[in-house]
Amino acid sequence: MNEAPLSGDSPAISLVTPAYNESENLEPLLQRIIAVMDSVNLTWEWIVVDDHSSDATFSLLFEQAARDCRVRGLRLTRNFGSHAATLCGLAAARGGAAIVLAGDGQDPPEEIPRLIAEWRGGASIVWAERSPNGDSEQIGSRAFHRLLRRWSGLGTLAPRGSDFFLITRPVIDIVNSLGERNTNVTALLAWIGIDPVTIEYKKRARERGVSGWTAAKKFKLTIDSILGFSVRPVQIMSIVGILVAMLGFLYAGVVIANAIFGRPTEGWSSLIVVVLVIGGIQMMMLGVLGEYLWRALDESRGRPRYIIERRTDHE
Repeated sequence: MNEAPLSGDSPAISLVTPAYNESENLEPLLQRIIAVMDSVNLTWEWIVVDDHSSDATFSLLFEQAARDCRVRGLRLTRNFGSHAATLCGLAAARGGAAIVLAGDGQDPPEEIPRLIAEWRGGASIVWAERSPNGDSEQIGSRAFHRLLRRWSGLGTLAPRGSDFFLITRPVIDIVNSLGERNTNVTALLAWIGIDPVTIEYKKRARERGVSGWTAAKKFKLTIDSILGFSVRPVQIMSIVGILVAMLGFLYAGVVIANAIFGRPTEGWSSLIVVVLVIGGIQMMMLGVLGEYLWRALDESRGRPRYIIERRTDHE
C-alpha cells in the first residue's frame, strides 16, 4: 500500500505534532526538524495541532508560520486529547506520507531519515519503538501494550508502544475514513492489519516544560483502548458469573446438608459476606457494561472528534 508522493503543490511528507502547552519546546524542535529535513531532499510541511493550550503555544505557531510557510498550526476549541489532536493533524496532512512525533522533543527528529528509508523501501507503516530502559513508566507501558495485544488480537501493535511512527497516504486515507471518537490511534493502525516495519530508538527526556500526560489521561486511554478493540471484558464477566453461580449452588448444597444432618449454619456473618461479595461483583459488571453503553451512545450521536477554532493559514 505504498505510493508516490502527491503531485502539485502538496509536500512529499507531512510531519504531524499534537501539542499541549509546548511553547518552550516548539522553536527548538522546529530548528531540529529543518536541519534534518534539509538532509533528506524531500518537500515537507509541519502541522502542529494545539490541543487548546493555556500558554502561548498558538501565538508561537503564528510567528513560526509567518516566517516559514512550511509550518501550519491548528488550534482546537477545547482539550480533546492528544489522540484526537493527532487525528486532526492527519486529516489536514497533504503529503504522500505522514510522520507523527511529539512536541516535547522526546521523539528525536534525527530519527526521521530512518523512517523515510523504510518508507522508500516499501513499508506502509513504520513504528519507531522505544528501546527498553527499565524505568517504571516504560514497564507500565509495556504491560499495557502486552495486555492490549493479547485481549484484542492486535498482533501488529508495537510491544513497547509507539507514539512516533510513519504511515503512507493510503493508510492516512483509511484512518481519516474511520469515524471513531474514543480511540487509540496506534491501536487503530494495528487494527487495519497491515504488517508494519519496526525500528528502535532511544526516547529522550523532556528538557523543558511539564508533561500534560496525566494519570487520568493514561487511565482513560487504557479504558478506551480495551473497550474499543476487545470484547474480552464482557467474556470475563460471563465466566465470573458462571463461577459465582456454581459457588452459590455449592454453598446452597452445604447449607442444605448441614440442615439435614442437624448442623445448621450459625449466625449471619457468612450470609452478609456472600451478599457483599456478589453485590460487589455485580456492581463492577454493571460498570463495565455502562462503559460500553456510554461509548455506543457517544458514537451514535455523531459529534465530531474535534472542532478547530483557529488556523495559521486561511484555507
